[in-house]
Order: sequence, then C-alpha cells, then structure tokens
Amino acid sequence: MSDKVIFRLVAAVSVFVFLVVVILNRKIIPAPQTLPSFTYFLPKLNAIINGTCTVLLLISLYFIRRKNVTMHMRINILTFILSSLFLVSYILFHYLAPETRFGDLDHDGTLSLYEKEAAGSLRYIYYIILVTHIILAAAVLPLILLSFYRGLQARHPDGGLQVNRHRKLVRWSFPIWLYVTVTGVIVYVMISPYYTF
Repeated sequence: MSDKVIFRLVAAVSVFVFLVVVILNRKIIPAPQTLPSFTYFLPKLNAIINGTCTVLLLISLYFIRRKNVTMHMRINILTFILSSLFLVSYILFHYLAPETRFGDLDHDGTLSLYEKEAAGSLRYIYYIILVTHIILAAAVLPLILLSFYRGLQARHPDGGLQVNRHRKLVRWSFPIWLYVTVTGVIVYVMISPYYTF
C-alpha cells in the first residue's frame, strides 16, 4: 500500500473511533435502563489495563535500547492489543453507566457548595489531568497507528528509510502514549471514591 492510502486509512480509523466515543459517551444512542452486572467492574479493569500498558511500554523501551527489535515489536503489539481492549471497555462503561462527578459525595449528580469545598483544589488538579489525558488519548491514536506501520515496514529489506520515519514518529507517540496510560491510572484512583458502586 502507498503512504497516501495508509494516511487515509489511519485518518478514517481515528475519526471513526472519535465519533463512536462521542456518540456513545454523550448517550446520543440511549443506554439500556438495566445495567449489565459487569458494568461497574470496567473502571477497575481499565486502570489495570492502563497500568499494564505503562509497564509494557517501559519494557519495550528497554528492549529497543538493547537492540532487541523482535522483543520490542512483540511487546508493542501486545500493548496495542491491550490498549484496544481498554478503548472498548472505556466506551462501554461510559455508554452504560451514569456520569460520575468528582467531589459528588452524595451521588446525586450535582455538586453542592459543601461538596466543592470538600474537594478543594484537588478538583482542579483532577480536571487538568483528565482533560490532558482525554485530548492526548485522542491525538495519540493516529501517531500510534503510523508508528506501527513504519515499524512494520522497517522489517522489509529496503526498510532503512522506514526506520528513520518510525523513530521520528516514536519521539512523539511514545511519551504521549506513556502519559496517557499513566494518567489513566491516576484518573481512576482520583475518581473511584465517587463511584456509586
């Protein structure tokens, strides 16, 4: 496939994923009235997946610094699969479950003055982490897909140029992906006391 086709495919996948997240998260398609019993396990599962991906990304970095391309590639593929599983679980939870607000101690869906004061400045820290996490999660998907494409192309006999392109992309995609996985765990730890389950 030509680069042009790959770029179009990456753009299409990225836009599709973004639209699915928005449509289901905003409940444009109404969620079922009765929640499946697994719904409330999903946030913990998401945090476990994010934490695992963080460790795997660091192990991947270790192997590529040791010039072990095969292990680097295998670990990145596993990390990508886990991140894809996370995305499905994330979308499913935010589609099915009611919105949880940081600081909502009585779980009524609104924040009283008392609840805002009780949360204090931690509330602003949470929202800064959450907003950067969401924006960078959306931005990193096309970078990850292109990084994978370039990395896989580097395995071909004429892949030298692709290796350089892969390295240039990874300078951006790796730290962003790592930040997204780490902050995913932090967001869960911070919001979990306010879940209604």
